[in-house]
Amino acid sequence: MRRAVVKLGGSTAWEAERGVWIEAFAASSLPLVIVPGGGPFANQVRAAQKSMGFSDKAAHAMAILAMDQFGYVILDHGRNLVPAWSVGDIEHALGEHRIPVWLPSTLTIAAPDIRASWDITSDALAAWLANKLEADGLLLVKQSCAFSERDDIAGLTARGILDPAFDAMLSAGIEFRLAGPRDTANAAAILAEGKLPGIRIGSVWEGVA
Repeated sequence: MRRAVVKLGGSTAWEAERGVWIEAFAASSLPLVIVPGGGPFANQVRAAQKSMGFSDKAAHAMAILAMDQFGYVILDHGRNLVPAWSVGDIEHALGEHRIPVWLPSTLTIAAPDIRASWDITSDALAAWLANKLEADGLLLVKQSCAFSERDDIAGLTARGILDPAFDAMLSAGIEFRLAGPRDTANAAAILAEGKLPGIRIGSVWEGVA
């Protein structure tokens, strides 16, 4: 696998697994780009929208800025990690054998192919970035074990584990994997071997590999 995009879900923010995953990513022999979830910062946007009544367009921008905020949390707790705002920043970091943590606001808030909607979460934005970078793999790390090898993207979307825009954002040919707390213990060893942890998830048309 040439390179991969990995999203660390904001749901890990208050969990011990967060630090374990960050250290595992930092020590990976596989070239990685880390995408932060929004986590508690995005939850504050949801709560504020309900009480203040601002538009989904404003909430969309604020939720992406929440991902930037969680990105700085990741950067503060990992070695060999550097912030990246653009594709050029990402490529430069990878060329220096560093691990970029993508702060998505610069690239995505005004992007014409990204709708201003709560249907677009960090899951879909991670898929969007994987496409843009022509990555070989995409790993979403969630604080959940409510998925298995029998799942496909459509079923996970219907259960709310993936956002409604994810499937349309993910290009065919990108290996998609999901990981949760049960994968944490072995994550560092698997990444050190140049592989992605978790289970592979297929589309309905593709079947599960």
